[in-house]
Amino acid sequence: MTRRAVALVAVLAVACGGSSPSAPATPPATVSLDTSGFLEFVAGTVPLVIVAPHGGSLKPSTIPDRTCAGCETGADLNTEDLAQRIVDAFARRTGKRPYLAMNHLHRIKFDGNRDLDEATGSHAMLNGVWNAWQGNLDSATSRAARLNNGRGLYIEMHGHGHAIARIELGYLLTDAHLRLSDAGITAASAMRQSSIARLVGDAKSGASDVALLRGAPSLGALLYAAGFPAVPSPSDQAPKSGESYFTGGYNTVRHGSLNGGATDAIQAECYLTGIRDTADNRAAFAEAFAAILEEFLKKQYGWPSP
Repeated sequence: MTRRAVALVAVLAVACGGSSPSAPATPPATVSLDTSGFLEFVAGTVPLVIVAPHGGSLKPSTIPDRTCAGCETGADLNTEDLAQRIVDAFARRTGKRPYLAMNHLHRIKFDGNRDLDEATGSHAMLNGVWNAWQGNLDSATSRAARLNNGRGLYIEMHGHGHAIARIELGYLLTDAHLRLSDAGITAASAMRQSSIARLVGDAKSGASDVALLRGAPSLGALLYAAGFPAVPSPSDQAPKSGESYFTGGYNTVRHGSLNGGATDAIQAECYLTGIRDTADNRAAFAEAFAAILEEFLKKQYGWPSP
């Protein structure tokens, strides 16, 4: 079976509610299916969704380029391969596979992390692709959460070219939010405005809001301990004024718990050299990140649930 055929089977499986033997059955998702192999969705057996929306390389001549004002069109190098490796590493560690979603279209054609108009460049011929992409992400997050008493985690893999080599973790909080003191963050109820808002109230570890953001239990702390600098974390609590930092995008809002969703969402912007640049580095990071995500799911989400 070709990669394109596999992609189409995976799209149909997720969109139509197909499931693995260990996953509960779900009703069909109401989406328009992409039938050109542009999107790849693979169902999982763990409450974790790994997404690569900007790593695609396909530039079909039949699809016009996005030329809207302010449209970002640069791809995130090697993030598809990185996402696939993380899923595979997690499966080797646990025997369970995260859900996986990848957009194979180059960002100049379609942006998998924007609303309909900006994602498609207002080209109506891509409306069905956007509907399939977001509909399947909705389905994947819903089904993933059902595997763990209604709670799950969505991780979106990106790549940045900023001057500082650190992983930028986006929670929908601005750099100004992050520069607040711990007491200031709590007083402002900032974490209730974040993409992990529900985790603040139901973390199995009982960790505080600031601890989940940049304390010892945080994803940033676990990455730093594994040798991958990250912000926010205990060692790098916030970008300084003027430093570049990505807070999260459309998908982090839609698929996170800011508005009460079942999954929390974190955007992971990875630097190039040492993570995304070579196959060996991607493999090493994937192994480390899979272990980190396993620990995070166990400690904060109580996975696997009794």
